[in-house]
Amino acid sequence: MKTKIVVIVGPTAVGKSDFAVKYATDNNGEVISADSRQVYIGLDIGTGKITEDEMRGVPHHLLDVASPQEKFNVEKFKNLAQQAITDIVSRGKLPIICGGTGFYIDALVNNISYPHVPHNERLRNEIENKSASDLWNILSSLDPEYAHGLNNSERNNGHRLVRSIEIAKALGKVPKIDKSDSPYDIKWINLNLPTAELRERINKRLIKRIENGMIEEVENLHKAGLSWQRMDELGLEYRYIAQYLQNLISKEEMITKLQFEIWHYARRQILWFKRYNNN
Repeated sequence: MKTKIVVIVGPTAVGKSDFAVKYATDNNGEVISADSRQVYIGLDIGTGKITEDEMRGVPHHLLDVASPQEKFNVEKFKNLAQQAITDIVSRGKLPIICGGTGFYIDALVNNISYPHVPHNERLRNEIENKSASDLWNILSSLDPEYAHGLNNSERNNGHRLVRSIEIAKALGKVPKIDKSDSPYDIKWINLNLPTAELRERINKRLIKRIENGMIEEVENLHKAGLSWQRMDELGLEYRYIAQYLQNLISKEEMITKLQFEIWHYARRQILWFKRYNNN
């Protein structure tokens, strides 16, 4: 028999964390976070990490499991999440995966193994600020068969394109991903909101986080030894607040850039999760 799990997905600011807590409370569940930045210790306000009060007694897994100095990856997530699922089920509870990092969720629920290719920082610095279409063109020149096989959502996923280019450069092509049948009986819950409402939520939440100390959080992380370069790699809030703290942009520019980038990130999430219908 396959293990029963619930997977709650959706764009940033849609309300996944609150929904997951209520669902877990009603269904004797525990939550496993599927967020590529909430795994890091100290990245709290900027990632919207759920607080202990907000958990309302529901156990949460895969929060604060890595130093922000280290590079966490999909394989580490998959292994830790599998362990958490086994632990939760052994205690007669329901595992609830909740998060917005589609790449991590896909790897877990479809039991996908990816090629072990280390990050190439020099290459990443050269290409990570390019547009998705430029990245796809680079990938197409390296491995046209793989590039042309990507769907529209995948072609617009900058993170995935950068990683694919990295793998193609190292191995000559992107190998076929080792994917087996899912070991899980999955109930999908895909949350969404009307466009105008979601965009308003994103903007209001950003201002609230700034008022609640997000800039100070980034400043303290840097004082504790986290480099500006690493902040840039962590993206979104950490990238642009770091630029502001280095006097590279004004506070107004920081807010405008973040509103724009977070909204576009939400749109990419919506496209990614379209494949998952509520059931």
